[in-house]
Amino acid sequence: MDANPPARRRGRSRRELRRRRRARRRRTTWAVTSAVILIGVTVHALTGSDSGESSASARAKAPSPPAGSARAKAGEAPADASEPLPSPTATQEPFDLGPALAPVTALFGDNRMSVAMLDVESGAMATYGHDTFDTASIVKVNILAALLLQAQDQGRSLSAEERVQSAAVIQKSDNDSTSALWTRIGSAPGLDAANERLGLAQTRGGGGTVWGITQTTAEDQIRLLQSVFGDKSALSEASRAYIQDLMRHVVGSQAWGVSAAADSGTTALKNGWLKRTRTEKWDVNSIGRIEHEGRVYLMAVLLDGCSTQEVGISIVEQASRASATAFARELKEKATA
Repeated sequence: MDANPPARRRGRSRRELRRRRRARRRRTTWAVTSAVILIGVTVHALTGSDSGESSASARAKAPSPPAGSARAKAGEAPADASEPLPSPTATQEPFDLGPALAPVTALFGDNRMSVAMLDVESGAMATYGHDTFDTASIVKVNILAALLLQAQDQGRSLSAEERVQSAAVIQKSDNDSTSALWTRIGSAPGLDAANERLGLAQTRGGGGTVWGITQTTAEDQIRLLQSVFGDKSALSEASRAYIQDLMRHVVGSQAWGVSAAADSGTTALKNGWLKRTRTEKWDVNSIGRIEHEGRVYLMAVLLDGCSTQEVGISIVEQASRASATAFARELKEKATA
């Protein structure tokens, strides 16, 4: 029996009030915590693979990590990264190389050809044709650029195996090493993601393991060369220096193509050749950096439908010389006008 009912009731009321206050505080804390968790889920949905973008594409569009040392070690591509930037483009109407190439195209038969040149100093362009072509082995520069971009994103240098394969890919055009790197970058999706950052809008990776039938244009190859030899690039300074060095030291048997138009300095290049099974015709391509009459050019010549590789090489070299001569004359006339 309760000896003091009002006092006990007041004690119970105070205890009940404290209990209710504690319960409200717990509910408030849970609500705030839940809001933080929900915000975290929302951020993940916007930036992760659930956004509808492939994970490779999302990584390609993410900011690169802070740059580290820009000095390249011998045979190594350091992982320091630049902020992704679009490749620079020509600021003037391109000079038409058609008239200068008329003697060459007269020899074509069933061939198709496209040529693009960039004068590095002025930014002026010269072009002939705008078709899409198989890359054949010139895609190997693009594959290495993609590998280096991925290494930059991961904050690492290339492994010893990757460096050996990269040298074989560019200097010797080794196909087995190329296939290994193609798989490592994620094949066509990995190449396409890298090309979004390099500014190559007209290049699409080949299906499956067939990297040699990647499709491209001569203008896109100039954009690739700008990313390798220019200052504004998603590739770091060290990565660019690494590719440049390999392109300057291709084996002697592959030192043909755009190098035919060089009259001084050191040429950096990569060539490609491919015999199509269905037509038994040859694709013969050449890209690189040359020096001609005191000016530095980036140059791409793409050719298909050749009866033999030798015929293709001859046409590419004639086109390179004719284009360089005509473009140099045009630039000189504009400078003195």
